[in-house]
Amino acid sequence: MTFLRPLAALLFLALPAQAEVPIKEVTSPGGITAWLVESHDIPFTALDIRFKGGTSLDAEGKRGATNLMTALLEEGAGDMDASAFATARDDLAAEFRFSSNSDAVAVSARFLTENRDQAADLLHLALTEPRFDDNAIQRVRAQVLSGIRSAAQDPDAIAGDTFNAEAFGPHPYGSDDSGTLDSVAALTRDDLVAAQDGALARDRIYVAAAGDISEADLGALLDRILGDLPATGAPQPGPAEWRATGGTTVVDFPTPQAVVRFGQPGIDVHDPDFMAAFVANEVLGGGRFTARLMDELRTQRGLTYGASAYLASLDHADMIVGQFASDNDKVAEAVDVTKQVWEGIAQDGITQEELDAAKTYLTGSYPLRFDGNGPIAGILVGMQMQGFPIDYPTTRNARIEALTLDEVNRVAKTLYDPSALRFVVVGQPQGLE
Repeated sequence: MTFLRPLAALLFLALPAQAEVPIKEVTSPGGITAWLVESHDIPFTALDIRFKGGTSLDAEGKRGATNLMTALLEEGAGDMDASAFATARDDLAAEFRFSSNSDAVAVSARFLTENRDQAADLLHLALTEPRFDDNAIQRVRAQVLSGIRSAAQDPDAIAGDTFNAEAFGPHPYGSDDSGTLDSVAALTRDDLVAAQDGALARDRIYVAAAGDISEADLGALLDRILGDLPATGAPQPGPAEWRATGGTTVVDFPTPQAVVRFGQPGIDVHDPDFMAAFVANEVLGGGRFTARLMDELRTQRGLTYGASAYLASLDHADMIVGQFASDNDKVAEAVDVTKQVWEGIAQDGITQEELDAAKTYLTGSYPLRFDGNGPIAGILVGMQMQGFPIDYPTTRNARIEALTLDEVNRVAKTLYDPSALRFVVVGQPQGLE
């Protein structure tokens, strides 16, 4: 269900300390650009493709169309029904994954070098000639509807959907990209074809590859898979206005532990102060037990098993968002403590000791996030979508190390706004209005 993805996190799933790993920019004969990390140790290639736009491109009244369309891309294509397509893919020992989120339709492929051309042809067929057979539509639609019904009983999903609706209102970010029971039930095959035409176009493609493939072979592969897609797709939805005010929304729901989602407006990933904001947020809401939210809520008071906050840089909005769960009789105290943590960093910033520890963790953990061709391709395509330069991996750690305490605290005091902090509490909290 809809939890707006933490795009900013992708930035830091970047290349390891050995950033000399060569990233090449490849342009196909047909003009499609990709980033490539070439490695011939193992005879397979990981290919990641993103189509910018994602479920935010759903036409008015057709919420859920892009999600359902994406789920049907491997349910038959060309002259192959779903079973025949799956058999052809398995015979090649290839892997295809299709997914969507608010900002992109994602295609991840893995294939052996010896089967590269056949796998590329099969993937091309899925992207250009999906069948959308009626029996496949009904089967996948039933799965989506089941997920929507389940989410309606899931406090985590309710908290996310309520928070997003309050933050972004009628913008696509403000509603579940799976759609509603009514909107999904009403989708027709024509709606799915329209969603395909709107999302899968050449004017919004980002590609990265890692593995056993040369620049020339990748160029040819790009045209083979993507070259005859439509030139343009549906228009992007435009900026999402932040509508939430400071305060608390309680959604009554019978659960022993209330789920709390909270957030405020954030900072653009291309803002010169973004890296300082990222480090400040690591001190406040990072996953380490020494991060302030984790320490105050879990370690010092035993109010929750875990709490975190992150910078979410979406294509059309930026926010700081976090979440925790707490017993209904403790959640009011946990909310108050979270407000105090927010006020503390806004008023006093962080300490030199905290800055040093954050730098050590962020730079030292860099290599651990980079463990194979698949993750590399995913990281590189995410960097492209966020507009980062190809040499970003060689400068990332140095940029963190260069940050001063005064710089981080200046940004923290500007960014964190306790008066703007919105809480959504799903449960039956005691003593919380």
